[in-house]
Amino acid sequence: MAQDIVKKNILDSGRVLKSVYAHLFGKRKAGLSKQVFRDVETMFSGNYKDYAANDTPYHDFKHTVHVMVCFAEIMEGRHMAGVEPVLTFRQFELGLAAVLLHDTGYLKLRSDVKGTGAKYTQTHVQRSCAVAAAYLPTLGVTKKELEFVQKAIRCTAATTFSERIRFRFQEPIEGVLGCAVATADCLGQMSAPNYFDSLPLLFQEFEESDNFEGIPPERRMFATVEDLVRGTPGFWRNVIQPRLENDLLGVYRFLARPYPDGENCYVNAVNATVERIEREMPMAEGKNPPVPRIGR
Repeated sequence: MAQDIVKKNILDSGRVLKSVYAHLFGKRKAGLSKQVFRDVETMFSGNYKDYAANDTPYHDFKHTVHVMVCFAEIMEGRHMAGVEPVLTFRQFELGLAAVLLHDTGYLKLRSDVKGTGAKYTQTHVQRSCAVAAAYLPTLGVTKKELEFVQKAIRCTAATTFSERIRFRFQEPIEGVLGCAVATADCLGQMSAPNYFDSLPLLFQEFEESDNFEGIPPERRMFATVEDLVRGTPGFWRNVIQPRLENDLLGVYRFLARPYPDGENCYVNAVNATVERIEREMPMAEGKNPPVPRIGR
């Protein structure tokens, strides 16, 4: 099932979530997360209150669904591994809410007509937390629960480290959920079957953000699309893999089916993309690249 999920996240997301809910919680059905899914999809389509339709080249609702499915599979794998403490139904729902809201900071209001949401690349995490703060209490989310969701969203920032994660949350399981949200953001994106072909769109976002922030050309991380593509193998091996293993507590391992020694189709999909880049662009960088900005 996992291999199909990487290829068809949008089509299979409902089926996958039903399967995960059944595995983790028996007959209990999605409640909060189902409503959040509908509302965030409506936000991205431009049919929710004052939000304009998403116009960011790469970070669209499909990316959010990729991340959501990956997160659900991490938590399912953890359950199958029998790891303590056990995840509660409410904690899982709040984790899904964090995933679904984690990129709403790219959305613009209808009155914001200049440029695309990509201009908010460097601030989208904070903006996503603000969306959560305005929206989730309307669904009965408590102040304490909202704080957890916001902390989980902040874990997707590239500058978050494991020591901070461990002590930021009130309960250990909340820290695990935060790591799972960030892990899913990394792997859900880079394992997408169209990731290689979407790198020019990602570059457009970086370029617009740099222009918006007034960053001079000599200080920009990527001067061209080719720079971004060639730097991807080094970014994966020297930045993302150590972060997954150490800063994010290795929760990606729960994606193995069967756990612990089975295939991890998410990691394998990223490796396949990296190998393709190295095959098609022999001068691709394997050295340490610059630390990426939030939202790569």
